Amino acid sequence: MTGGPGARHLVRPAARHLVRPVARHLVWPVVALAVAAVAVLSLAVGTRPVPPGAVLDALLSGGTSPDALVVRSLRVPRTGVGLAAGAALGLAGAALQAVTRNPLADPGILGLSQGAAAGVVLALGLGLASGFGGHVWYAFAGAVVAAVLVYGIAARGRGGATPVKLALAGTALSAMAAGGTTLVLTSSSATLDQFRFWQVGSLSGRDAGTVVPMLPFLLAGAVLVLGCARGLDALALGDETAAALGHRVVRVRAAAALGATLLTAAAVAAAGPIAFVGLAVPHLARRLVRGGHRAVLPLSALLGAGLLVAADVAGRVVRAPAEVPAGVMTALVGVPVLVVLVRRRGAVA
Repeated sequence: MTGGPGARHLVRPAARHLVRPVARHLVWPVVALAVAAVAVLSLAVGTRPVPPGAVLDALLSGGTSPDALVVRSLRVPRTGVGLAAGAALGLAGAALQAVTRNPLADPGILGLSQGAAAGVVLALGLGLASGFGGHVWYAFAGAVVAAVLVYGIAARGRGGATPVKLALAGTALSAMAAGGTTLVLTSSSATLDQFRFWQVGSLSGRDAGTVVPMLPFLLAGAVLVLGCARGLDALALGDETAAALGHRVVRVRAAAALGATLLTAAAVAAAGPIAFVGLAVPHLARRLVRGGHRAVLPLSALLGAGLLVAADVAGRVVRAPAEVPAGVMTALVGVPVLVVLVRRRGAVA
């Protein structure tokens, strides 16, 4: 009787239950391999194509050929900045969506990216900062001011800082900060010439002096956000339930928001206010793992790193030998992807 239709009906659900956990475990190695492949492409593709053998020679044996020098001096730092900034934006977006319980929250919509950009541009226009080491502090200050203003505006009135009010306040503040940034840039031709590509988000021209100073900010932000994973899971159930489960709601929100601000400041100071990554990547991560934030947060960082570097590589190919900035590519390619994710059932669940 083992071959009857009833037996087949019982086996199929059991098989599905076995396949799903296996597929979820495969997500991590598949995504990691994809990010590694994109990073290798970033080292090989550009105005001067570099053969895979020359890439390996540059990385492993310290070759001195022109191709090896291009890889080590130009493309390795550029790829490193792209991986770090993308990971920071993906992680910050996942944290902000959990803190605000708003699936549309990200560093751009909540005003953090434009606030950080305004801080950098204002400092440059006034001659207060030079180099990444100076930029990142002003980016952090601008992001903090933006976060405080957005929350303060949204918290006024009935209902407090609801997700809709936070999004509206963030959008309004982003528009105001973008206007101020444009005013400073157009008033100073030297500043405009230097940072017109940075303003739309670009990895071009980044060197080792950008990668190393990012690491403390990224590490501090990642530790704060990842340390709040359990608390963010509880916040999804509501503030009262989270408090009943023993979580200090205010402390969890403050720590996660501070971590997201640090991550955003480092990414914006290094690569400019890049859109879409922090918004769409967490949705994709939740669809792939369907778990708590202990899985969603690190996967968002990994996916964000791969997405930004892939956008940078695509920008080098689309109009070769000219380049399209990575921030433009993420907007052009990312918006349709986000629409598909939102339209599919459970994309924002």
